[in-house]
Amino acid sequence: MKYNLVIVDDHKMFLDGVLSILNTKKEYHVLLTTTNGEQLLKYLKINSEERIDLVITDISMPKLNGIALNKILKAQKRNIKSLVVSMHNDAEMIDELIADDVDGYVHKNAEKHELLLAIQSILKGEKYFSKEIKDVFLENKFYKKQQEEIKLTQREIDVITLIAQEFTTQEIADKLHLSKHTIESYRKNLIAKLNVRNLAGLTKHALKMKYIAE
Repeated sequence: MKYNLVIVDDHKMFLDGVLSILNTKKEYHVLLTTTNGEQLLKYLKINSEERIDLVITDISMPKLNGIALNKILKAQKRNIKSLVVSMHNDAEMIDELIADDVDGYVHKNAEKHELLLAIQSILKGEKYFSKEIKDVFLENKFYKKQQEEIKLTQREIDVITLIAQEFTTQEIADKLHLSKHTIESYRKNLIAKLNVRNLAGLTKHALKMKYIAE
């Protein structure tokens, strides 16, 4: 059986590289190569009866990124498998892709044999995530579990949010109608409670917990 594959990537060198790898395997037929997700969706609309077994896509692309493309593909319920091959190893991106039922994620630094293993595994109905991606996912899951166990009071959230927004101790004291000494105590307690080293650590926590937008 021949499998119909599509490659979506706006880096021509990478696209050509994957194409040359797949062309060495007689069981794979590359049906389409395109530089963005919108072009693929147009193709799917026009060729609604075409069988596509696997879409290999990057994340960062013009017009429609790989995360949005995967979400749309899965919503269409055409049983199209999806494999993300990207330089990104951002935990939130990985979380979102997994929540949207992506079938695999391989880092762009992966060796040729791992890419082929990922494709083979996915086409057999399995999920495939490279070790680097799994490590990021599990580390983030562990971090979130830890943070859920740490309960901040509303006042502590107010203080950490203002710290992350780069207000000075005096400015925070004025905004919250507290003394400068009290804010300093909150800051020290937050550093200890969250097990971070400094104000940068508090800011990082505030971003992760979405107290402020990036």
